[in-house]
Amino acid sequence: MDELAIDGLREWQHALRAQFPIITGHPDLAYLDSAATAQKPQAVLDAVRTYLTTSNANAGRGTYPWANRTTALVEQTRDRVRRFLGDPDPERSAVHFTSGTTEGLRTVARDWLPGLLADGDEIVVPMADHQANIAPWLETRRELARQGVDVRVVPMPYQRASGDYDHTALADVVGPRTRFVAATHVHHVYGANMNVHRIRQAVGPEAVICLDAAQSVGHLPVSMTELDVDFVVFSGHKALALPGSGAVWARQTRGPAFTPGGWSGTPNTVGIASLTSALAWLDAAGTDRIERWTTALASRFTEGLRHLDAYEILGCQTSLAAGSPAQQRQGIVTFRHRDIGSGDLGFILFSHGFMVRSDHHCQGDAGEKSESVRVSLHVYNTAEEIDRLLAVLATLG
Repeated sequence: MDELAIDGLREWQHALRAQFPIITGHPDLAYLDSAATAQKPQAVLDAVRTYLTTSNANAGRGTYPWANRTTALVEQTRDRVRRFLGDPDPERSAVHFTSGTTEGLRTVARDWLPGLLADGDEIVVPMADHQANIAPWLETRRELARQGVDVRVVPMPYQRASGDYDHTALADVVGPRTRFVAATHVHHVYGANMNVHRIRQAVGPEAVICLDAAQSVGHLPVSMTELDVDFVVFSGHKALALPGSGAVWARQTRGPAFTPGGWSGTPNTVGIASLTSALAWLDAAGTDRIERWTTALASRFTEGLRHLDAYEILGCQTSLAAGSPAQQRQGIVTFRHRDIGSGDLGFILFSHGFMVRSDHHCQGDAGEKSESVRVSLHVYNTAEEIDRLLAVLATLG
């Protein structure tokens, strides 16, 4: 299956890969850390340069042409985010720009969540996901407790064999006081699409769902028409835009209206310029094809790695074979060598030209306890890079 997908998209991928100067400028290196941050196509770099050399000004602060163009850019990017997410009701929704997913989730937790909760309410927190989708909700609970409001935290249930959420168990642990559910779209360690559509079925029509989409926006199609969630939070830098850019999309149909608190100050206008360019580039490339490509590469990697006895692959074991009918990893594969420490393995791989991540990956306390190596892919990666990586790993067995 992965060979058919790869062969059918080779020409398309070759043309896109050529648009990343840092990739083509280092043909001896394979960048395999896109879950941490993605590289930038020339179109985004050009958009940043054009903005800084023609219109750089503060937004909403002046009436001269540069300021007006910057103000218009910010509003146009809000609309671009709505369109990119398939917003079914753009007149009602809100888009707030942030420095990234972590700040966006904390903004929802700090400025919005307290207005939803009352004494005795419950929130569901995914304790084996990224810390950014755990810590803000626990901080809000502690702050409410200091005010005399007792909120119960319900840990999100997981299927340990696959790393996916246990949606059946979730339905059993939520109740009439469940007001809020934090979830992740694509897991940053296991690479699994967490089947968010099943969360709504489990928790009912009234609970608010906040989605950490850091590993999905820019990597696969994300449609708010299909996903009945209330917040989507993502980082621009993982979606081909500059660091320090990101957004919170709010549906505005459950609970109080989302309005970030405090004085907003100067927005990251150059980051916003990069974000609108990146989303336009992704639309033109086709996130459906990007997903097919990265999923096929991940399948190629797990197919090869599962035959090397020295390695343990994290996450669902039934999906490792390329021809498995089980859901394949979304361009993220995490593994360990049974004898070589993950930190050492990361250094060894870099000595062969592979840039990977090797640590705990900021996972919550209920997640993996030992370090591991993560390979994360984007449209600029190739099947040849995967084959070379497998060949190197085979020599370490």
